[in-house]
Amino acid sequence: MTQVVITGMGVVTPLGNDVNTYWNRLVTGKSGISRVDAFDVTPHKSQIGGVVRDFHPEEQFGRDVRRMDRFTQFALAAAKQAIDDAGLKPDDVAPERVGVYIGSGIGGILTLLENHETLLSRGPRRVSPTMVPMMIPNMAAAQVSIQFGFRGPCSAPVMACATGNNAIGEAYRLLKLGKADVVIAGGTEAAMTPLTYSGFGNATALSTRNDDPTRASRPFDVDRDGFVASEGAGIVVLETQSHAEARGARIYAEMIGYGASSDAYHMVAPDPEGRGAAQAMNDALADAGISCEEVDYINAHATSTDVGDVAETRAIKRVFGDYAYKLAISANKSMLGHTLGAAGGVEAVALALTLHEGLIPPTINLDHPDPECDLDYVPNVARRASVRIGLSNSFGFGGHNAVLVFRKYEA
Repeated sequence: MTQVVITGMGVVTPLGNDVNTYWNRLVTGKSGISRVDAFDVTPHKSQIGGVVRDFHPEEQFGRDVRRMDRFTQFALAAAKQAIDDAGLKPDDVAPERVGVYIGSGIGGILTLLENHETLLSRGPRRVSPTMVPMMIPNMAAAQVSIQFGFRGPCSAPVMACATGNNAIGEAYRLLKLGKADVVIAGGTEAAMTPLTYSGFGNATALSTRNDDPTRASRPFDVDRDGFVASEGAGIVVLETQSHAEARGARIYAEMIGYGASSDAYHMVAPDPEGRGAAQAMNDALADAGISCEEVDYINAHATSTDVGDVAETRAIKRVFGDYAYKLAISANKSMLGHTLGAAGGVEAVALALTLHEGLIPPTINLDHPDPECDLDYVPNVARRASVRIGLSNSFGFGGHNAVLVFRKYEA
């Protein structure tokens, strides 16, 4: 049976644009949320977010980035980090045996809006001929393939906020089927615009704790008032274990399971009883061939919304029963905000490091737990623990659910 491992990781996030900075800030409970300054937020209900700062892709990729939307730039930068981290060299693998599975929930909305404004103000002849290839959601995967010469299967899942996990999960399946030796996988998003803030804000989905940004994202807390929009990318290098060991690669963790499902319930609201999420977790455990009692930790989806956090808690109880109270669970989004289609990618990096380092990031801002959210969410302070097996949950609009299972690698 083919085994799959993680050999490289890269991130671009509001907590830092490299894995070490991101991880150190995550485990020390530092918030990456601030007032948004990319556009005038004065008219908006929510005026805060997780903004990627000090990001200079032209220093790595030159003038090519001018023909890439910000979401593609994020993916390319994170992919380069992950490939370098994996120590993957051109002679290590045939290019047709390297796949790229990178998704985005929204794609190049910045490019779309800029060109729409050009159309209205300057006319159709001034719209960029590169608008369409810059905005379509598959372009992040395509550009990684182009820039690095990878000619294996190239795919771009679009499953809202479950996108990153879906991409990694489907990449895992590709490797298990023997259709590739290496897959670059994850998610990316750059959708912090006046239009998206208007839409999410009018749907009352965003936190309006504008006077206290670092304390706005508060999963499982009774005073939570919505998610905090964020941006970034998280990419991992997945590789068959035999291929990784043959080239002497460092291995962070093993991926052993993947489950996906649909709530079949509502456009934006989760099934309140968590049935779809529970199905995805059960399927992931079955795929991994493990029992509930073998799981030590769950990296929760936990967006800091009233209905979402309760539904996820119920789903965990539905799957794990009384054992749910023995699990450690935490929410990276308490520090990152919600990176939408990138969330599964950046959280997969955190889960791999949790296993590798034996350190569980906290759920910050959990001051007054919601009585309906009564599990162990590792409140406010990171925890040293021997974590052998962990789950990562991602759930998205439309009822998309995707769950990954990682195991500590033991040579």
